[in-house]
Amino acid sequence: MTEPRELLRQMLLIRRFEEKAAQMYGLRKIGGFCHLYIGQEAVAVGSIAALELARDYVVTAYRDHGHALACGMDPKPLMAELFGKATGCSKGKGGSMHFFDAARHFLGGNGIVGAQIPVATGVALAGKARGDGGVTLCYFGDGAIHQGSFHESLNMARIWNLPVIYICENNQYGMGTDFRRVSSITEFAAMGASYGIPGRLVNGMDALEVHREVSAAVARVREGSVPEFLEIRTYRYRGHSMSDPAKYRTQDELESYKRQDPIVILSAALKGINPELLEAARVDGATELQVFRRIVLPLLLPTIAVVTTTIVIVALKTFDIVYTMTSGNYDTDVIANRMIRELFTNLNPGRASAIAVVLLVAIIPVMALNVRRFRAQEALR
Repeated sequence: MTEPRELLRQMLLIRRFEEKAAQMYGLRKIGGFCHLYIGQEAVAVGSIAALELARDYVVTAYRDHGHALACGMDPKPLMAELFGKATGCSKGKGGSMHFFDAARHFLGGNGIVGAQIPVATGVALAGKARGDGGVTLCYFGDGAIHQGSFHESLNMARIWNLPVIYICENNQYGMGTDFRRVSSITEFAAMGASYGIPGRLVNGMDALEVHREVSAAVARVREGSVPEFLEIRTYRYRGHSMSDPAKYRTQDELESYKRQDPIVILSAALKGINPELLEAARVDGATELQVFRRIVLPLLLPTIAVVTTTIVIVALKTFDIVYTMTSGNYDTDVIANRMIRELFTNLNPGRASAIAVVLLVAIIPVMALNVRRFRAQEALR
């Protein structure tokens, strides 16, 4: 069994990667489609950790960043792919939805809804023909489960008894539609029974449960070469894609699932392992912009007030000096010298020291936050 601490490290890596991708997308450094995996990390990490990637394979849909990282791909070529660079994992031509690494048996990243399901079925057929005991994990969302390719693939896999595990990552929304509104069956795990394939419902917010259930399924498939179907119930914290504001769900619903954050759950289960990891990972679930709003901005306001007041005083004094002296026909050199004296009088050492103190008070928490995050990252290496 993979060490829980390693599962946590991988989930933190995915969370940080996705946050940076969101930031770069907002800065228009990344174009095209971009589907983030924030909130669903336990699914990819917990399940892929159950595999032996020397002989097993992973095939997934377009929300593929987390799966690629869980398979051990280097974050640098993945980010380069998002930037459209030739050093990307798909030479910069695939983008967010088409991460790929044949050497690590990660076969994408597929952009068409449900199209990867028959591909994964074919990969499992090839594995059975080789006779190497390999298992294929096929991931898809709840929006793909009503596609014909899903039903055709499960039927074929059961007829041929292929070594494949179909995993429905049910994040509860097909784009902007709650899955309960469009499905006559809301327990998707039961759908495997139509084809004689056992199905199970798994808590996708708990990486340890995911790992335990998928490990058991992999062992059964290796031994009996009979396909299995898992519905892993999870939740995405961002919209369907970067262009989706997710107005179709309430803030209360979102906050209730953030309290079930898979990183928080696993951190709580690892009470003896570096408690700093929890706060450094979450910062209360805040993005960089939220950290600025919650921590930095309130501390900067006093500084802005002091500086603004000083500027106003200096401006009024300057106006008064210029008006008074020009009325008395003073020489311009005399006016300039008087203005300089007044400026230094208003910016006295006490006021300057107060400004410096307020600036330090604003900067120190930001520095402390970065130090904590750095230490957490170092501890996870």
